[in-house]
Amino acid sequence: MEGFKIKIKALTNEIIEISEMMGFKAVKELSTRDGARIDLAILKENEKILAIEFENSYKWIKQRVLYNTIKAHRDGFNRLWIVYPFNNKPLKNSWVGSFIEELGVEIEVIHPKEIGKKLKEFLKSL
Repeated sequence: MEGFKIKIKALTNEIIEISEMMGFKAVKELSTRDGARIDLAILKENEKILAIEFENSYKWIKQRVLYNTIKAHRDGFNRLWIVYPFNNKPLKNSWVGSFIEELGVEIEVIHPKEIGKKLKEFLKSL
């Protein structure tokens, strides 16, 4: 298992800085309508652009991805990024991946080293 511990505070600050620099708003610990929390939400005015969740554990990742997807979906996000430091692909050949497709949420699992570059590219495309 190749990976490393995510430095959540540093990554959160980087994502907030990039988002604000590009005209978006980043909200830490966004409270959802049903009382859950999304680690970091990217918004453009009132539009929900992207939900981001940080996952540091190798164990239970499929269940965590499913839970995170349901939280995002129920709160109106159609795009979710999971920041995950391990090389395994948690949705490959999985019923969880199939269920997420049914929900219509676009999900990406992104390594922490790639999040800054990926976010800049994504926000620039909007």
